[in-house]
This record gives sequence, structure tokens and C-alpha cells, in this order.
Amino acid sequence: MTLAAKRLLTPVEIEEFLKALQNENPHPQGELYWTNTYTLLVAVTLSAQATDKGVNKATAPLFEAADTPQKMLYLGEDGLKSYIKTIGLFPSKAKNIMAAAEILVEKYNGQVPRTREELVTLPGVGRKTANVVLNVAFGEPTIAVDTHLFRISNRTGLAFGKNPEVVEKELLKRIPQTYIHDAHHWLILLGRYVCKARKPECYRCVVNDICQYPEKTTA
Repeated sequence: MTLAAKRLLTPVEIEEFLKALQNENPHPQGELYWTNTYTLLVAVTLSAQATDKGVNKATAPLFEAADTPQKMLYLGEDGLKSYIKTIGLFPSKAKNIMAAAEILVEKYNGQVPRTREELVTLPGVGRKTANVVLNVAFGEPTIAVDTHLFRISNRTGLAFGKNPEVVEKELLKRIPQTYIHDAHHWLILLGRYVCKARKPECYRCVVNDICQYPEKTTA
């Protein structure tokens, strides 16, 4: 199937596109389980190349034992591994989480920093993870471009780009400020449940009539 849309959506079409998603889901929420800003950071770090459902199964008991960087250090790397061993790449993720906890305690008094520049200095935290934390925990108008957003942006005509950072910059330019905060969640959920990678379910998509994907599917 062709990856890219036939053309970019116009500003009017983008407004209609996002309004349709808003009408369907006025108050979108992420699907990762978290209890405070630190546990959100840990959950997003663990979610790389893993499903939210799988991460949630591990983190529900983990966060009862360690919901602060200080408690995480007390738990120790082996203790952490015992909770997250069902998650892919858990040895390297455990190492990064422990190293980040140490930095948070020593440099930030146990608090998660509020800027992208500081967040990406933490082990295991890249631009996408930082953007999720900024958006979800701090309400910043950021968009974290994961595989779903990258696919949907190019496929529908929301924004074109050859890599996630280019797509992120284009989305921030093209999406009206009114919708920026929630767009992150709407597009992830759309990609996860409707606009799927191998076979998008266009026939039940609320933005089917606006989307510029040239090979739409039927039921």
C-alpha cells in the first residue's frame, strides 16, 4: 500500500479533521498507568517497543513499591528487574531507570524536570519520552511522534516528513493551538485502533471523508 497521502490537508481540512476526533473523544487520555510525574516518566521509558497493556501489568505492582526516585534506588536494579521482567529489553531499561533515579535525586531533589532539554539528559529518555511527559504531566503543547503519529501524519496528509522530528515540527506548525494538547492522544488512539499499519479500517474512521490516503479500505 502507498504510504503517503495524495496531498497535504488544507488548514480548513485540518480543523475539520481534529474537530471530528474531538467530537468522538472530547477528553482523550493516554492508556499508560501512572500515579505521579515520576511514575509517568518510568512508564513511558518502559513502553518503548512494548505495549501499554503489557507495561501496565508490570507497573501496577511496581508503583506500589516504588513511586519516587528515592524508593526506586532503595528497591535496587535487581528488585526493579523482578517487576519488569515480562517487558521487552528489561535489562537495559532497568539500568537506565536506576541511573535516571540517581540523577533525579542528586541533581533535582527527586523531582522530574520541566524542560525538554533537561529531560533528554536522563538515561533512557529521548525526545519522544520527554514530549509525552511534558504534555501529559505538565500540560505543555507538545506532540510526541511515535510510529502511530508518524504513519498517520504521512498517510492522512496532516503533515509530511521523512523522520519523526520533521513530522513533529510540521504538526506543531499546522495544528491550531486549540487542539495541540489533545492531538497527541487523538492521533495515537486513531493509529492504535483504527488507522492500523497493515490494514487501516477506513470504513469506520470518523475522518475518512477528509483523509487523503489513496488506498482506503472497505468493510
